[in-house]
Amino acid sequence: MLSLKLPKDLETRLETLAAKTKRPKSFYMREALEQYLEKYEEGYLALERLNEKNAEYLSHEEARKFLEL
Repeated sequence: MLSLKLPKDLETRLETLAAKTKRPKSFYMREALEQYLEKYEEGYLALERLNEKNAEYLSHEEARKFLEL
C-alpha cells in the first residue's frame, strides 16, 4: 500500500483520465511508476558500469566491427 499526495492539477487530470477510460487511478499510477523506474534503473546501471574500476570499453569502430559478426 502506498499513499501519495498529488498537486491538485495532477490529481484532476488523473481523475479525468480514470473516469473517461473506466480504469482505476491506481492503474495509471502503476504504469507511470513502472516506466519511470525502468528509465532511471537503466541510467543508474549505466553510470555504475562507467564507474567500474576495471571496466573495459570498446571504441566506436571496435563496437561496429564486433557487431558485424
